Amino acid sequence: MKKLAILCLTFCFLACGSSKTVRESKKTIKGNWTLTTVESSAIGDLKISLLNDAEASCFKNSSWQFIPNNNTGIYSLSGMNCNTDQRYFTFTIDEINEDTGLYNFLLKPTDAKGKSETNSGFRLQLTSLSETAMQWQQVVTLDGKPITISMNFSKY
Repeated sequence: MKKLAILCLTFCFLACGSSKTVRESKKTIKGNWTLTTVESSAIGDLKISLLNDAEASCFKNSSWQFIPNNNTGIYSLSGMNCNTDQRYFTFTIDEINEDTGLYNFLLKPTDAKGKSETNSGFRLQLTSLSETAMQWQQVVTLDGKPITISMNFSKY
Protein backbone atom coordinates (compact mmCIF):
# COMPACT_ATOMS: atom_id res chain seq x y z
CA MET A 1 0.00 0.00 0.00
CA LYS A 2 2.88 2.34 0.87
CA LYS A 3 4.51 1.71 -2.52
CA LEU A 4 1.25 2.46 -4.29
CA ALA A 5 0.92 5.78 -2.45
CA ILE A 6 4.51 6.74 -3.33
CA LEU A 7 3.90 5.77 -6.96
CA CYS A 8 0.75 7.91 -7.09
CA LEU A 9 2.53 10.90 -5.57
CA THR A 10 5.42 10.55 -8.01
CA PHE A 11 3.00 10.41 -10.93
CA CYS A 12 1.20 13.53 -9.69
CA PHE A 13 4.45 15.49 -9.43
CA LEU A 14 5.54 14.42 -12.90
CA ALA A 15 2.15 15.18 -14.45
CA CYS A 16 2.08 18.68 -12.97
CA GLY A 17 5.64 19.64 -13.86
CA SER A 18 6.75 21.50 -16.96
CA SER A 19 8.52 19.70 -19.76
CA LYS A 20 12.29 20.04 -19.98
CA THR A 21 11.90 22.19 -23.10
CA VAL A 22 9.58 24.63 -21.31
CA ARG A 23 11.95 24.83 -18.33
CA GLU A 24 14.85 25.61 -20.68
CA SER A 25 12.74 28.24 -22.44
CA LYS A 26 12.02 29.95 -19.13
CA LYS A 27 15.75 30.09 -18.41
CA THR A 28 16.38 31.61 -21.83
CA ILE A 29 13.59 34.20 -21.61
CA LYS A 30 14.75 35.42 -18.21
CA GLY A 31 16.11 38.95 -18.29
CA ASN A 32 15.74 42.19 -20.19
CA TRP A 33 14.56 42.46 -23.78
CA THR A 34 13.78 45.20 -26.30
CA LEU A 35 10.89 44.81 -28.72
CA THR A 36 12.75 45.99 -31.82
CA THR A 37 10.16 45.62 -34.60
CA VAL A 38 6.45 44.99 -35.09
CA GLU A 39 5.55 43.73 -38.55
CA SER A 40 2.31 42.77 -40.24
CA SER A 41 1.63 40.48 -43.20
CA ALA A 42 -1.07 42.94 -44.38
CA ILE A 43 -0.36 45.16 -47.35
CA GLY A 44 -0.22 48.88 -46.63
CA ASP A 45 0.01 50.94 -43.49
CA LEU A 46 -2.26 49.80 -40.69
CA LYS A 47 -2.87 51.27 -37.28
CA ILE A 48 -2.29 48.18 -35.19
CA SER A 49 -3.06 48.21 -31.49
CA LEU A 50 -1.21 45.62 -29.42
CA LEU A 51 -2.33 43.96 -26.18
CA ASN A 52 -5.32 46.35 -25.94
CA ASP A 53 -2.76 48.92 -24.83
CA ALA A 54 -1.31 51.18 -27.52
CA GLU A 55 -0.42 51.48 -31.18
CA ALA A 56 2.42 49.35 -32.50
CA SER A 57 4.61 52.44 -32.93
CA CYS A 58 4.64 52.86 -29.13
CA PHE A 59 5.86 49.27 -28.73
CA LYS A 60 8.87 49.77 -31.01
CA ASN A 61 11.98 49.89 -28.78
CA SER A 62 9.90 49.18 -25.67
CA SER A 63 11.69 47.57 -22.71
CA TRP A 64 10.57 44.21 -21.34
CA GLN A 65 11.69 42.26 -18.27
CA PHE A 66 10.76 38.60 -17.76
CA ILE A 67 11.00 36.99 -14.31
CA PRO A 68 10.29 33.28 -14.87
CA ASN A 69 10.60 32.06 -11.27
CA ASN A 70 7.20 33.65 -10.59
CA ASN A 71 6.00 34.02 -14.22
CA THR A 72 5.78 37.81 -14.07
CA GLY A 73 7.17 40.71 -16.01
CA ILE A 74 7.16 44.41 -16.67
CA TYR A 75 7.23 46.43 -19.86
CA SER A 76 7.49 50.14 -20.65
CA LEU A 77 6.52 51.67 -23.97
CA SER A 78 8.60 54.24 -25.82
CA GLY A 79 7.97 56.88 -28.43
CA MET A 80 6.45 60.31 -28.60
CA ASN A 81 2.87 60.66 -27.36
CA CYS A 82 3.05 57.22 -25.71
CA ASN A 83 2.30 56.53 -22.06
CA THR A 84 5.63 55.23 -20.75
CA ASP A 85 4.34 54.06 -17.34
CA GLN A 86 5.36 50.54 -16.38
CA ARG A 87 2.88 47.80 -17.27
CA TYR A 88 2.79 44.52 -15.38
CA PHE A 89 1.92 41.08 -16.64
CA THR A 90 2.01 37.38 -15.89
CA PHE A 91 2.98 34.85 -18.52
CA THR A 92 3.02 31.14 -19.18
CA ILE A 93 4.80 29.11 -21.82
CA ASP A 94 3.05 25.94 -23.02
CA GLU A 95 4.67 23.52 -25.41
CA ILE A 96 2.52 22.79 -28.46
CA ASN A 97 4.75 20.42 -30.37
CA GLU A 98 8.11 19.13 -29.17
CA ASP A 99 9.18 18.20 -32.72
CA THR A 100 8.57 21.65 -34.23
CA GLY A 101 9.55 23.59 -31.12
CA LEU A 102 6.39 25.70 -31.27
CA TYR A 103 4.98 27.13 -28.07
CA ASN A 104 1.90 28.97 -26.94
CA PHE A 105 2.73 32.06 -24.96
CA LEU A 106 -0.02 33.47 -22.76
CA LEU A 107 0.42 37.04 -21.53
CA LYS A 108 -2.07 38.46 -19.02
CA PRO A 109 -1.93 42.16 -18.08
CA THR A 110 -2.05 42.79 -14.32
CA ASP A 111 -1.56 45.58 -11.82
CA ALA A 112 1.64 45.99 -9.77
CA LYS A 113 0.38 43.40 -7.26
CA GLY A 114 -0.29 40.77 -9.94
CA LYS A 115 -4.08 41.17 -10.00
CA SER A 116 -5.91 41.16 -13.33
CA GLU A 117 -8.93 43.42 -13.74
CA THR A 118 -10.49 41.34 -16.52
CA ASN A 119 -8.84 37.96 -15.94
CA SER A 120 -8.21 37.76 -19.68
CA GLY A 121 -5.00 37.62 -21.62
CA PHE A 122 -3.46 37.24 -25.05
CA ARG A 123 -2.42 33.95 -26.61
CA LEU A 124 0.57 34.32 -28.90
CA GLN A 125 2.87 31.86 -30.61
CA LEU A 126 6.44 31.91 -29.41
CA THR A 127 7.92 31.02 -32.79
CA SER A 128 11.59 31.65 -32.06
CA LEU A 129 13.67 31.88 -28.91
CA SER A 130 17.44 32.00 -28.51
CA GLU A 131 19.86 33.58 -26.04
CA THR A 132 19.73 36.86 -28.01
CA ALA A 133 16.47 36.93 -30.01
CA MET A 134 12.80 36.07 -29.62
CA GLN A 135 9.77 36.29 -31.90
CA TRP A 136 6.08 36.25 -31.05
CA GLN A 137 3.38 35.90 -33.68
CA GLN A 138 -0.35 36.44 -33.48
CA VAL A 139 -2.91 35.76 -36.19
CA VAL A 140 -5.79 38.24 -36.21
CA THR A 141 -8.66 38.83 -38.62
CA LEU A 142 -8.89 41.98 -40.72
CA ASP A 143 -11.86 42.38 -43.08
CA GLY A 144 -12.53 38.66 -42.77
CA LYS A 145 -8.98 37.67 -43.74
CA PRO A 146 -6.22 36.45 -41.42
CA ILE A 147 -3.09 38.54 -41.01
CA THR A 148 -0.02 37.71 -38.97
CA ILE A 149 1.54 40.21 -36.61
CA SER A 150 5.17 39.47 -35.73
CA MET A 151 6.91 41.01 -32.72
CA ASN A 152 10.70 40.69 -32.73
CA PHE A 153 12.76 41.08 -29.56
CA SER A 154 16.47 41.31 -28.85
CA LYS A 155 18.05 40.63 -25.47
CA TYR A 156 20.30 43.20 -23.83
